[in-house]
Amino acid sequence: MKDSISRILVLTKRNLKEILRDPLSLIFTLGMPLFMEILFYLIFHSLTKQFEMKYLAPGIVVFAESFLSLFVGLLIALDRSTSFLTRLYVSKAKSYEFIFSYAIAMLPIVLVQSILFFLVGGIFDSSIFGVGMVLAILFSLITSLFFISIGILLGTVCSEKSIGGISSIVIAGQSVLSGMWFPVEGLNEGIITFMKILPFKNATILIQNMILGVNDSFNDFLLPLLIVLAYTVVSFVVAIILFKRKMKSR
Repeated sequence: MKDSISRILVLTKRNLKEILRDPLSLIFTLGMPLFMEILFYLIFHSLTKQFEMKYLAPGIVVFAESFLSLFVGLLIALDRSTSFLTRLYVSKAKSYEFIFSYAIAMLPIVLVQSILFFLVGGIFDSSIFGVGMVLAILFSLITSLFFISIGILLGTVCSEKSIGGISSIVIAGQSVLSGMWFPVEGLNEGIITFMKILPFKNATILIQNMILGVNDSFNDFLLPLLIVLAYTVVSFVVAIILFKRKMKSR
C-alpha cells in the first residue's frame, strides 16, 4: 500500500507539471466560464431567476467542470501517443495508480475554478457568501470526479485527434441536460425523467442546493449525490479495466 501511494504521488506530481506546461488551456478553462458567468448575469438576471447569481454561479462551476473531460482526456491521449506511457507500462505501476494520479492532478484546477466563480458571483450577490459556499466548493470536488473519470475513459480509448470532438458531447450534455440555462418545468415529463436519471442535472442541483439550502434531505441532497457517485464509480472502474487492457496489449 505504501509503495502504491508513493507511485501515485510521483505520477501526480509529473501530471501537474504537464498541466502547468500548457497555460493557454488553463486560461481557457478558467476564463471562458468566468466570462459567461458575468455576461449572462448582466444580460439575463432581470428576466428570469435562472440567471440570478445564486443559481448561475453553481451552474457555471459544474459547467466548467465538464471541460475537464477534454483537458484530462487530451493529456492521457497525448501521453499514449508518446513513449512516456510505454516506458511506464513495463514498470511496477498498476493501472489504477495511473488513473488516480491523473484524477488527483486535476483537483487543484477544480478548487481554483470553484473558489474563483463563487467569489466573482458573491460580488454581484453577497448572499452567496457563507457556509453554503464552503460546502458548495467541497462538493464541487466530488461532482468534478465524474467529469474527470469520463475524460480519463475517453483519453484511454480515443486518439488525441478525436478526443476533442467526442468530449464535446459531454460538455454539450452538461449544457443541455442540466437545465442550467432554462427552466425545466415546462418540458415533457419523459424528458424531465431522462434528465433526472443522468448525472448532469443532479450534479448541478447538488451544488446549487448547497447555496440555496436543503429543504428535502433526500431529494435535494442524498439522491443527487448518490446518482453522481454511481456514474463516477462506474466510469472509474471501466477506465481502470480498459487502461489495464491497454497496458497488457503493449
